[in-house]
Amino acid sequence: MLLYIHGFNSSPQSDKAVQTARYINQHYPHLTFYQPQLPSSPHAAMTLLCEFTEQAKQQGQTLRFIGSSLGGYFASYLAETYGGKAVLVNPAVKPFELFEQFIGPQYNPYTDEHYQVLPQHRDEVAQFDTQVIRYPDRFLVLLQTGDEVLDYRQALHKYHSCELHLEPGGDHSFVGYEQQLDRICNFIQL
Repeated sequence: MLLYIHGFNSSPQSDKAVQTARYINQHYPHLTFYQPQLPSSPHAAMTLLCEFTEQAKQQGQTLRFIGSSLGGYFASYLAETYGGKAVLVNPAVKPFELFEQFIGPQYNPYTDEHYQVLPQHRDEVAQFDTQVIRYPDRFLVLLQTGDEVLDYRQALHKYHSCELHLEPGGDHSFVGYEQQLDRICNFIQL
């Protein structure tokens, strides 16, 4: 099982998500691949992700995750809690510290959804914080120093014991992501 987890205000229609789906379909057509549209509520999003993960685990499937930005934060929790391998792409490390700037009305251009980020969402996100990575062998972390949304150094510090791939420049979208898909699939042992 491979679960692709998109970031905040994103969707399965984002460039990375589409590139991942295309690559998996071409190279691993028999793999169970999930790429859900996450609800805007962090609690509801994690409930959905845990349901996918628990169902796959009950069926004896090998757990694999790819998470981008906030999706990387969620993937950290899932891999630490349930096992499996996770690839984190410019992951959010402490998204609950950034919530103040997003409280209020939001618009997701991929889904055309208008919604509210509420103060309680900050606490919901904080519940899934993996302060210490106990199983560093489960993670491959892809970072670009030009990330304009998140400070890559936070991820460098948190995931210092994990396999890291750090590139100069780039941006939050991870420029050249498609060229990383071979490395990603090798790491998650497809």
